[in-house]
Amino acid sequence: MLHLRNIEELKKDWDLLLDKINDHFDAEVDLQGLLFLIGIQELGQGTRKFAKHEKQDLMHIATCKLLSLYGFYNLEGVDIEGWPHWKLVQQLPRMNLGEQDYLLKQSAIEYFREQGLFVSESSDNH
Repeated sequence: MLHLRNIEELKKDWDLLLDKINDHFDAEVDLQGLLFLIGIQELGQGTRKFAKHEKQDLMHIATCKLLSLYGFYNLEGVDIEGWPHWKLVQQLPRMNLGEQDYLLKQSAIEYFREQGLFVSESSDNH
């Protein structure tokens, strides 16, 4: 179920998550970088050099995984090369770029929380 947290809570949790990821990777990761990392994790083939189209596919995998937390996508299966394929099962509501960004950030926070890799002060409220 889609539960939208207030913007201050989201910003606080997002900043905490990025700080943790940036410290771990000793890098400055933004939303796009985080999607790339989630895509690698979901692909499950470890780190390696990826072609440009593979990087785009990894970000698509991550986006589908994140939006699956709210029932928008279901995993259809994995192809012969081990790449997951997702099916849109519920149309996303119309959103402007800011709203899309907000939803992806919230989903990323939930993803890392479900993975046991992120806990914030607001975790008890959800």
